Amino acid sequence: MIDLTKVEHIYLVTGYTDMRKQIDGLTSIISVNYQKLDLRINRIFIFCSRDRTKIKILEVDQTGVWVYYKRTHGEKFIWPKDDKVILVEERQLKWLLDGLSPIQKRAHKTRYYDY
Repeated sequence: MIDLTKVEHIYLVTGYTDMRKQIDGLTSIISVNYQKLDLRINRIFIFCSRDRTKIKILEVDQTGVWVYYKRTHGEKFIWPKDDKVILVEERQLKWLLDGLSPIQKRAHKTRYYDY
């Protein structure tokens, strides 16, 4: 599993990505389409397939680039369709990997009770 203690930024690359792309293809998506984001150390970029059953996580560390791959058994990831990059937190990444929406303001609705 990814060591999130060293990760500074986690980026969700929304829209759909061709999962046949490997390290070079995924890094070129970042360097060509999102020129403001550079591939610096301790950053993670998350990509999703069109059918939303597969994700790839690109991690840049001190010695190189890692690619992590997760495929579900038919369940779909909840994935934004926009073509942009969203900065997410560690807990939102865990929500995504558990099958929840990574883009939500809070897990429970705020309720106010008068006793």
